[in-house]
Amino acid sequence: MSNKTIGSGGRPGRGGKTSPSAAARSLAGGAAAPRKPPVKKAVPQQEKAPAKQASAKKAPAKKAPAKKAPPKKQPTASTSAPRPRLRAVTDEDAAAAAARAAEEAERETRTAGATPLAAGIPLDDLVAALIQGAQRVLGSDWDSRLAVLLATLRRRFSGDYEVDEFGFDRQITDVLTAAIEPLAESWFRLEVRGVENIPTEGGALLVANHSGTVPIDGLITGYAVHKYSGRHLRPLGADLVFSLPFVGQIARKVGATLACAEDAERLLTGGELAGVWPEGFKGIGKPFAERYKLQRFGRGGFVSSAMRAQVPIVPVSIVGAEEIYPLIGNVPSLARLLGVPYLPITPFFPLLGPLGMIPLPSKWIIEFGEPIRTDAYEPEAADDPMLLFNVTDQVRETIQQTLYRLLVDRGNAFF
Repeated sequence: MSNKTIGSGGRPGRGGKTSPSAAARSLAGGAAAPRKPPVKKAVPQQEKAPAKQASAKKAPAKKAPAKKAPPKKQPTASTSAPRPRLRAVTDEDAAAAAARAAEEAERETRTAGATPLAAGIPLDDLVAALIQGAQRVLGSDWDSRLAVLLATLRRRFSGDYEVDEFGFDRQITDVLTAAIEPLAESWFRLEVRGVENIPTEGGALLVANHSGTVPIDGLITGYAVHKYSGRHLRPLGADLVFSLPFVGQIARKVGATLACAEDAERLLTGGELAGVWPEGFKGIGKPFAERYKLQRFGRGGFVSSAMRAQVPIVPVSIVGAEEIYPLIGNVPSLARLLGVPYLPITPFFPLLGPLGMIPLPSKWIIEFGEPIRTDAYEPEAADDPMLLFNVTDQVRETIQQTLYRLLVDRGNAFF
């Protein structure tokens, strides 16, 4: 038996194929336990790709030599914009260019000479707009009207005017007529019929219906008479008109006087046109639901004055005044406290305050009917109450039937 030492066989160094531990176990008489293969863990599919990428990172590939980028070309005039095509300039092009240059020079000159406002609007443009507005409201002859107004004011300041025994001032009436014209013609679109029934000379009594909450119909009737017949209307007003401050003075200036038999007869016998509204406050203060329904005409006092003066009675029918201030309510207690017949409540007053006093733009028609003669009766017939009642009823019925016809002719009150 040969003596062998542990680890004596094989090549020197770390040993041969058999490790020292294996040799020791064989000498001890036991067989070497087989080594278990390492268990491989399952790697999810999502994790496999990063593993490959990691392995790829471990062995980086050789970088290819970088190619040098070609130098950028600087844009030139020939490459940046297309070349314009040249064409011959015609005579028309030259004339158009000259016209544009002249217009631009004129605009610059006008703008340089104008004084700009704070909002950037030239002063001359503002003046042109004001003149255009004046022409639209006052008519094309607004400049002549302004000249007449200035001349009237100059005469007033110099004291060159006359006033009759009733306080009537013709110059003030002319100025008031010019002031009312835009309201009557543009706002109310007034239509006047039967002007030929107004006598061109001599006295006459015009009898009209009364309405509108505020008695604007009297002003418009006086304007229509003066504008279309050339004569002045002398209204007969109630006591309240002359007791109001400032209103009474203006009423006297425009020719109004107290509605009494004495003053009426003096006007009629003097050859004047007198106007009366027999409904009085009952007419202008009636509710909107009773529009164009005439109230009582009193006891016929106006007929008595016409008979005594032997002048005709001209019925006047006014359509349009009922819609300017539709009366929907009244405050009697406050009206009595203020000393007025009624205190109106309209859809816009007092809700909108002063804006509620602006009349609505209804369409107006004034028709002067055929005169009713009174010279067929003796002046003493004015003392017959039955005759006065019959003539009064005739005048009232004529106006009422004319109102119904005019309402049909007018159609819609505002359009």
